[in-house]
Order: sequence, then C-alpha cells, then structure tokens
Amino acid sequence: MTKQPILSDGDWRVRLSPEQYAVCRQKATEKPFTGAYYHEHRPGTYRCVCCGQPLFRSEAKYDSGSGWPSFWQPADTAAIAEAPDLTLVRPRVEITCTACEAHLGHVFTDGPPPTGLRYCVNSAALQFEEDKA
Repeated sequence: MTKQPILSDGDWRVRLSPEQYAVCRQKATEKPFTGAYYHEHRPGTYRCVCCGQPLFRSEAKYDSGSGWPSFWQPADTAAIAEAPDLTLVRPRVEITCTACEAHLGHVFTDGPPPTGLRYCVNSAALQFEEDKA
C-alpha cells in the first residue's frame, strides 16, 4: 500500500466531517447501531474515508450483532495495521489504515470461520463504493 502524506490537524478538520474527524483522527467511536454502513448489503468495496485505500470487501461483511459493520477479513492484510489498545480495562487491538494512519476500529478473535476474526469498524471511517454491474 502507498503511504499517504499525513495532513496537518487543520487540513484533516477541513477535509472530514466532525464525526469522521473524531473517529479517524481522535480515536472516537460512533454509537452502536447508528452508522451508515451497519445495514449495508450491496456488493462493493469499503474504502478509508481519509485516503481512499481499499480496506474491506462486502463478501467478508457479516452481522455480528455488535452494532458496527463487521468483517472477517480485510481486502488486503497490508491495508490494516494493528496495535495494542490499553485505554479500557480489557485490552483490545486497534486497527488503522496503513496509508494514512486513520483509526478504523478494533479487531477481536470472536469472529466466524474461516479466520475467527471480527474487524469491528466505525462507519464514519469508511466510504462505500458499490460494484459496477
């Protein structure tokens, strides 16, 4: 994946909506069951809202019941970086875009086969591109 230049805080604030900025640049979390892509079922690609890098495909999306779009694998493992997140009592694994370092959400080990992973992603961090027929 191509590393994107990291913009200044002011540039990100201009480029992103307040919710996108809070999620992607300040590691906030949108409220469960409220995101634009939680109920999205069309075939397509979920891209990083900050830089456009492809992150997930609709074929790997499933209903985890968590309240956020969930995927069992990324479109390309090189598109997602993982890092420990110790901000809560229970440790988690944060996921970010490798191209622009946008916070996407977290990955958990309670997902379905074949990976057993649940990439739990904020809709605010995504931009959906429907497949062309």
